[in-house]
Amino acid sequence: MKSGKIKFPFTIVILVIGIVLGFQIQKAFSNDNLQDSISKFSDVLTYTQKYYMEDVDSPKLVEAAINGMLLKLDPHSVYIPASQLESVEESFRGDFEGIGIEYQVVNDTLTVVSPITGGPSEALGIMSGDRIVNIDGKSIIGISNEDVRKKLRGKAGTKVKISISRIGIPELQEYEITRDKIPIYSVDTHFMMDDKTGYISLSRFAETTYDEVLNALNDLKAKGMKQLIFDLRGNPGGYLNQAVKISDLFLEGKKKIVYTKGRRAEFNEEYFSGDPSAFEKMPLIILVNKGSASASEIVSGAVQDWDRGLIVGETTFGKGLVQRQFTLPDNSALRLTISQYFTPSGRLIQRDYKNDKDREEYYSQAGARKEKEGDNLMHKAEKDSSLKVYKTNAGRVVYGGGGITPDYIVKTEDITDYTTDLLKKNIFYLYILKYLDNHSAQIKSKYNDNLSQFLEDFKISPDIVKDFTSFASSKGVKLHEEDLIKDKTYITARLKAQIARNFWKNEGWYPVLLMTDNQVAKALTLFGEAKDLAKLK
Repeated sequence: MKSGKIKFPFTIVILVIGIVLGFQIQKAFSNDNLQDSISKFSDVLTYTQKYYMEDVDSPKLVEAAINGMLLKLDPHSVYIPASQLESVEESFRGDFEGIGIEYQVVNDTLTVVSPITGGPSEALGIMSGDRIVNIDGKSIIGISNEDVRKKLRGKAGTKVKISISRIGIPELQEYEITRDKIPIYSVDTHFMMDDKTGYISLSRFAETTYDEVLNALNDLKAKGMKQLIFDLRGNPGGYLNQAVKISDLFLEGKKKIVYTKGRRAEFNEEYFSGDPSAFEKMPLIILVNKGSASASEIVSGAVQDWDRGLIVGETTFGKGLVQRQFTLPDNSALRLTISQYFTPSGRLIQRDYKNDKDREEYYSQAGARKEKEGDNLMHKAEKDSSLKVYKTNAGRVVYGGGGITPDYIVKTEDITDYTTDLLKKNIFYLYILKYLDNHSAQIKSKYNDNLSQFLEDFKISPDIVKDFTSFASSKGVKLHEEDLIKDKTYITARLKAQIARNFWKNEGWYPVLLMTDNQVAKALTLFGEAKDLAKLK
């Protein structure tokens, strides 16, 4: 009896010690003590709401706290408020609902830059340069961009009435537009640069991107394309699966395109080519610059690692992180980095960000590396860097941890401060809007929708340049003769492109600007090397 009485409390003591010890071990090995942290935050928010000297907006405090927390992670984990989520998502979804116009508010007037192809405004004959002065019978002079979205967007099938002032027609033009789904194209343009060279410009990787690219490729092939310039300059990325499918268009057989690794095993994935296409043996040049990021780097990295084509331009942004979106109860969202991605050779493309003092410095460092122009097929430009060495399928040295450095480095030509100010203040568009008020009918009559004739014959005369610089001065951009002389080729091309865009949209805009594009000009001379690199006959 006596010994039984001793054993029972001893067992309880051992059990209690075990529980306490287990709790302490769990606490010691827990990295974040999540419940304690949540409780702590809740206490701070409660005290603030209850005792702060003024009324507080709790939702705003919570959003500020979330943003502050994410600043302690990587630069690409972000919080998206509910008010912004729809516009952020629609650019990657590939459509939105509305009347289908690109617009600018110019001198307090809503001006149509261009009706979107395939939208209801284009179908009704709304034109570039039209000024929308009334919406549903009410004047909108002085309208803000945000109010334009509220008034013109809406559910497909709903109607809106607008009144348009059009040059050359004294009375207002009245339209009733039925809103519809408006496509947002990720292929900005595609066309034949000469009798054998196709050109595709891609602005993002959205839900419809693969289909758009495949359609563009097939169209160019039908027109005689034998080689391709694929322009990913300024393309910030998007959906990983679209990057994989587009890479597969150019890679023959089963080849690894990209793989991801995260802290959690379920985020470790590998992606391979496998679907045959008609473009696997076509000479390929991909154009990149410091604005090419994420999915753009997946495509260019896979092409480079498999020696499939030539990468030309400037070193890419260096974003090798994969985000997953988590929708929150109030319809806001968290985009959280869940893994890193690696090219087929094992390269992590992500630039180092841990020594940057803030996100502003991280973004400003993109493209900051000084590079020597010229042949970089063996990647000697990066030789003295601290980046890790890898090898392509053919044994060429490439480097990881700093974006994709091109096989041929061609820097973007600098423009002067004068031209930079012209762009910042939107002077090119404003001037051509004014110029076309007086010359639109003449251009229509002369060229009759013949873009080829316009490209060949139309010239920006010295009188137009003089009138343009005078107009710019009236808008606060003072003329600098030396800068004008230096940038004259660019300025005249931009003016001509702006006119072409008014009549032919991107199909007019790009061919004009590419005529003075030094990176494109160099790429056109490198197809022999691209062919040799890929061992194409």
